[in-house]
Amino acid sequence: MAKEKSVAFFCKECGYESAKWYGMCPSCHAYNSMVEAPKERKSSSGAARSGPRPVPRRLDEISTENSPRIGTGSEELDRVLGGGILPGSLILTGGDPGIGKSTLLLQVFRSLAAGGHKVLYISGEESLRQLKLRADRIGKFEGDISFLCETDLDAIEEIIREEKPEAVVIDSIQTMSRSDVASAPGSPAQVRECTNLLLTLAKSLTVTIFIVGHVTKDGTVAGPRLLEHMVDTVLYFEGDRHASYRILRAVKNRFGATGEIGVFEMTAEGLKEVPNPSAFMLNGRPEGTSGSVITGVMEGTRPLLLEVQALITRTNYGTGRRTAAGLDYNRVSLLLAVMEKRLGLSLSDCDAYVNITGGLRVNDPSLDLAVVLAMYSSYRDLPLDPNTVVIGEVGLAGEIRAVPMIKERVQEAARLGFSTAILPKSALRADLGARGMRLIGAADLGEAIRAVAKDQ
Repeated sequence: MAKEKSVAFFCKECGYESAKWYGMCPSCHAYNSMVEAPKERKSSSGAARSGPRPVPRRLDEISTENSPRIGTGSEELDRVLGGGILPGSLILTGGDPGIGKSTLLLQVFRSLAAGGHKVLYISGEESLRQLKLRADRIGKFEGDISFLCETDLDAIEEIIREEKPEAVVIDSIQTMSRSDVASAPGSPAQVRECTNLLLTLAKSLTVTIFIVGHVTKDGTVAGPRLLEHMVDTVLYFEGDRHASYRILRAVKNRFGATGEIGVFEMTAEGLKEVPNPSAFMLNGRPEGTSGSVITGVMEGTRPLLLEVQALITRTNYGTGRRTAAGLDYNRVSLLLAVMEKRLGLSLSDCDAYVNITGGLRVNDPSLDLAVVLAMYSSYRDLPLDPNTVVIGEVGLAGEIRAVPMIKERVQEAARLGFSTAILPKSALRADLGARGMRLIGAADLGEAIRAVAKDQ
């Protein structure tokens, strides 16, 4: 037989596949990341199906009574998962290196083992000694928890079928490989086939499997996009790994709300929950300084108060520079154009810097009014009342439009002691349940500016 030849290349960073080699990956633009992948062996088409033949069932014949949620010991993680772990689910966890993925899962499995559950932690990146050192920093482990260092998924499958654990961690999927797939570990073919095998194990044995996934420099999980479609839940860690806070976001969840977040703080003993994230995000905010506005956003079903900071200065060049951190750059440019047109301000010769403190990335349009007032405050050097929260979407005509779940946002502001709220005028028609707060309705940017100036 002729020797098998490599027929394709793939990117080690993002999983992009190509028939020829590139010096720079066309997908993620990483240099020297394309490597050869040998052709996959074809399975025989005449192989007989093993096991009993599947039988279709009617919907009223399917029972869901034996699928209770299992608490992870972390209220924040339970919130993100939709109430706890659902047996038989496949959960993908991604994030930047060193942000706390493995630490969080180790803490969760420690809690599960202490609660009487049998769990198995499998690592393809660390030795048993390294796992022991990291576990000692977290605390004492009790219960039926086992550790394994292995990268051969065929051997891992046999161990899972023999041990029958209730939960398994695979850290990470890019280090796993199958012998019947003639590709390097981390290649799209290996990641796809390994995930498919884990999915089969999770559903057939009713075992919950957590998969740790590497991410590219763009923040997406490395490997084929099919990986996120195959799993039941996709969790992403956000935040600066050099800061103390971590935000866990569910970008996909078949058994709970999408977009739900959990807030954690990284300490020497591991990740600790932040029960009041609004107060945590607002900690240390300046008072009596222009360009600072508090707003309320919704992350899943949780209201969250954030600080929007803006700095408007005269440029040293002909055209002003625009910089946005934590929100869409194009949205900031749009709001600057609305301010020039509807408020009569000359901002083309000014540099504009807008920042969402805390490092959180927000796409909620209810930020618009807070961004406009923060830029106006910095432009006029006019400090705003620190006890005022601003919520509303701004249209191209300068109108302030209503936003969903306004009641929850206002009640969160009232709980934290804010005394005034500037809202869309249409939102005042309903009972917001914010007793003791002064609610100011504004139909357009002019009314919002006058309400801010009147309080000074």
